[in-house]
Amino acid sequence: MSGAGGGWTVIQRNRRDTEITWAESWSTYKHGFGNVHTEFWLGTEYIHQITRQKIYQVRFVIWDAANDMRFADYNLFSLDDESQGYRLRLGAHSGTAEDAMDSDNPRKVHNNMKFSTKDRDQDTYRGNCASRYGGGWWYSACYSVQLNVKGGLTWGNLCKGNCRASAILIKPTPYP
Repeated sequence: MSGAGGGWTVIQRNRRDTEITWAESWSTYKHGFGNVHTEFWLGTEYIHQITRQKIYQVRFVIWDAANDMRFADYNLFSLDDESQGYRLRLGAHSGTAEDAMDSDNPRKVHNNMKFSTKDRDQDTYRGNCASRYGGGWWYSACYSVQLNVKGGLTWGNLCKGNCRASAILIKPTPYP
């Protein structure tokens, strides 16, 4: 919470050798799971409730295969409510990691995608990305980023299946 100016709330933490399978149901992702001291998902409903109170920003922190820390910031971050599939909304990108959450390739975009799990397929792929690759995420068809998975953490071209760890942090956007 104290890095990069402080005030961050960690909503996800994972590492390549996690004990968590991440292949959970919609309900489990909705309410969260794991251990806040190790690997966890806060819960899509809780993330939605937090981000509807104020304007939030997000920082995706990725430790690559060499264990170098990189980050991708988006100046806006929110999740629509459950009736809208917890659709992800991101703003402009900055940081030391590429903009892997948004893409000109509709097969690899995550921004504006609904959240999918093994038992609630909301991706744009003819199959079910969450069942095929494991983990809940804002899949399109299927991904360039996959952080909620056991083992093969991916962030665009930075580390394709060999990222060491990840964390997702949010905080209110400062007013100008």
